[in-house]
Amino acid sequence: MLNPALLFAVIWLGWLFSWTVAAFWSDRAEKRLVTWDVLVYRILIGAGVFLSLHLTARHLGARRIWHVGYTGAYLLAGVTLAGILFAWWARIHIGRLWSSGVTRKENHRIVDTGPYNLVRHPIYTGLLASALATTIAQATATAMGGWILIVLGLWMKARAEERFLTAELEPMAYTSYRLRVPMLLPFV
Repeated sequence: MLNPALLFAVIWLGWLFSWTVAAFWSDRAEKRLVTWDVLVYRILIGAGVFLSLHLTARHLGARRIWHVGYTGAYLLAGVTLAGILFAWWARIHIGRLWSSGVTRKENHRIVDTGPYNLVRHPIYTGLLASALATTIAQATATAMGGWILIVLGLWMKARAEERFLTAELEPMAYTSYRLRVPMLLPFV
């Protein structure tokens, strides 16, 4: 059997590699949001990822707060994979409108089908669920702090995207979408 720590590494590195390659499959941005909060959310997410790394916890001398055991670790790896697959479903569904930044693409429109009918930011939902499962498996204070920074960073990015899209697209259409579909947690 694969060591759980290695399994989590394979899942996350697989996501990172595939996500990076898929970034080339995107339409050209017509307009990009460049404000102070873009820098802040990127710093928060970067710091959160750094703190969440298993190697960071080891170098800082972080000790496990609890142990999930091998069975728990494999179950949490399954949740991590499920979250990443949910994010991929959203990434494929939004297609060429996807962007790593806050942008308006050519022929930009509101996508409210598939995973975007469950939450307005399904990619973030999937990644946050994956990061939470990984954090629970790691069970260190640094991982928990990292997850909190990632949550804050993605929440800031989601809010910036929503302000930007409300201004750039038909405001009433996006406002209607916001009223119908929850931001990050389905059915909430």
